[in-house]
Amino acid sequence: MLTPEQKTIVKATVPALEAHGETITRTFYASMFAAHPELLNIFNPANQKTGKQARSLAASVLAYAAHIDHPEVLGGMVGRIAHKHVSLEVRAEHYPIVGKHLLGAIAEVLGDAATPEILDAWAAAYGELADLMIGVEQGMYDAGAEQKGGWRDFRPFRVARKLAESSVITSFVLEPVDGQPLPAYQPGQYLSLKVKVPGQENWQIRQYSLSDAPSADHYRISVKREAGGLISGHLHDTVQEGDELLVHVPAGDFVLQDSERPVVLLSGGVGITPVLAMLHSLIRQGSSRPVTFVHAAQNGSVHAFRDDVNALASQYPHVRKLVFYTDTNDSDQPGTHHDAAGLIHLDALRPVLPQGDAEYYYCGPSGFVAAVEGILDELKVPAERRFTETFGPSQSFDVVIHG
Repeated sequence: MLTPEQKTIVKATVPALEAHGETITRTFYASMFAAHPELLNIFNPANQKTGKQARSLAASVLAYAAHIDHPEVLGGMVGRIAHKHVSLEVRAEHYPIVGKHLLGAIAEVLGDAATPEILDAWAAAYGELADLMIGVEQGMYDAGAEQKGGWRDFRPFRVARKLAESSVITSFVLEPVDGQPLPAYQPGQYLSLKVKVPGQENWQIRQYSLSDAPSADHYRISVKREAGGLISGHLHDTVQEGDELLVHVPAGDFVLQDSERPVVLLSGGVGITPVLAMLHSLIRQGSSRPVTFVHAAQNGSVHAFRDDVNALASQYPHVRKLVFYTDTNDSDQPGTHHDAAGLIHLDALRPVLPQGDAEYYYCGPSGFVAAVEGILDELKVPAERRFTETFGPSQSFDVVIHG
């Protein structure tokens, strides 16, 4: 049990963690993987190389330390991390391993400043956080398995169709090998794929947003070919129709809210995938909520689902769309392929925004998300009507904690 004195010690270490947090987490990962190489089957090595995973862990540790007196404000952060952990099959037995190496990294990096009292306080704090996460995640595992059509761990699916959506994005329609009905998911959620690339020692797990409204017999994901991306390249180049992939039950907390407010869906690049699922779901549900669909792409060659969205906007009067191209080419026609040139900006956006207190859902690269948040700040949109997801590990949990 974390004592009041230990809480005080944990809070007092926040400045040291801010100064050394990324070094601590890099040291932690190196130590843990050296002792437990089997965990390389869970964690994305690309995020280790770029430092994104270390920054994500540092951000979550700092958020936890800063709010240790009021852990209830951490609900959003805990939920988001728990969804990711469940999609990776992180289990209760992994937590003691993480705790041992995290405390060891704190001791190594802080040196003499890491007194026995500080290490004891952090051990107690980590123990409480681990118990919380284990409980939340077990509830998610049980719910995923016990729902109609649900399952545990990874399940074999067959690639029923493979469709090129643009020069860089390909869709995969996945059907369960056993032919049993699938559980519904919330639009905005993602699937985890567990893939073994020939010639690679470890399994790799990646998350891809579901890009269509729920169906009882198939799921659809749409994957961008990333430069140097091991798994995206394998999916684009090697995986063919008829091949099998291991799939986890859908997860994720970036989902449509149950309300009647107008909806603004904003996406950059492959960030279109979860908001497209939201758009299709709203239409299939017969919702009359006004919808504004805003997308930013480099140009027409990489703009996926253009005809799909245009058709919906033409057919349904309550759906409006606005497309930005940041680097147009000669074949891109204004008014046909895109509506505005350059980066997303408020002057172009304001005329298409719905009346009333709209909800804003936005997804894409970190630069796009930052630009949208700046626009929402200008519009004075409160945190409770903002919902976002950035692809890759979260580098900050401010929106999740305070949203």
